Amino acid sequence: MSRFFSEKFANLTPYTPGEQPRERRYIKLNTNESPFPPSEKALQAAAEAANNLQLYSDPTCKMLAEKVAERYGISPNEVILVNGSDEVLNFAFMAFCDKTHPAAFPDITYGFYKVFAELHGIPYEEIPLRADFSVSVEDYIGINKTIFIANPNAPTGKTLSPAEIERILVGNPDNVVIIDEAYVDFGGESCVPLIHKYENLLVTQTFSKSRSMAGARLGFGIGCEKLVADLHTIRYSTNPYNVNSMTMAAGYGVMCDEAYTQKNCQTVCENRAFAVAELKKLGFEMTDSKANFIFARHPAIDGGELYTKLKERGILVRHFEKPRISEYNRITVGSRREMEALLEAVRQILEEKK
Repeated sequence: MSRFFSEKFANLTPYTPGEQPRERRYIKLNTNESPFPPSEKALQAAAEAANNLQLYSDPTCKMLAEKVAERYGISPNEVILVNGSDEVLNFAFMAFCDKTHPAAFPDITYGFYKVFAELHGIPYEEIPLRADFSVSVEDYIGINKTIFIANPNAPTGKTLSPAEIERILVGNPDNVVIIDEAYVDFGGESCVPLIHKYENLLVTQTFSKSRSMAGARLGFGIGCEKLVADLHTIRYSTNPYNVNSMTMAAGYGVMCDEAYTQKNCQTVCENRAFAVAELKKLGFEMTDSKANFIFARHPAIDGGELYTKLKERGILVRHFEKPRISEYNRITVGSRREMEALLEAVRQILEEKK
């Protein structure tokens, strides 16, 4: 770092994104992207929006907010559109956390929660998952902290039911509970219907996974009107034009093509079931993932070694060095062809280990 870098960030460890290599063509099963292209309606809308790039984008995101609200049966005033769901998470740390409102989240979860807490100098607690990698609801009741829970969790893919989330909401009435639903469309159950019952609930979702728009950077938050107004205060104090015109238009287009999204989600779930069944035949152990990835380990090969050998064969998966999960790899569910290629490579690697 330079000698000009602020001391308040000197010890900050930034988030490590998944590999996006350009030196060769890989089968990318490491960053939970969709194997399907965006909706044609999204592409057409984005192309039309490109004709007016000399103008600023609509800071209210009015048309898209209304479309998202229509999809979820809520008011547009209960929606905030953002530059990827990471941005709404960042806003939530800024708006609802401070030294008297510390943060809490699982010890094994999305890595950005810890980064955001440290970025903003917010005290935080990492609450250990159970031995089976499930979230213990009891550990979050009455802790009087701003709570962040990915549901389904990443990288485990395990879920809590809305009834379990309700227990956490009821147990922390004076703190906001943020439920990160980035992967909810692949088998989870959304907590959006609970926002009218609990003023302390914020739900975040993304267009990156189920809606095939990871490269567009678009996400949203849903909560009661006052909660969302707090987030808009942060947004208008940082970058009111946070969603560009082409992304906004693409988002509107894909929201007009819900059948395409649902079909793709169903295919991913089918490919996940196929890959899980075949990996089990090969001796793998894995969590019951309700996301678009599989979290798996094999007793005969170290997780890091499997990651390396797959990469040598042109297949990328995600490996984590954290001790509790270092034996595991997170494998994005791709197309049927990609999953068959993965399985064939794994068979070869295990055969070489004998």
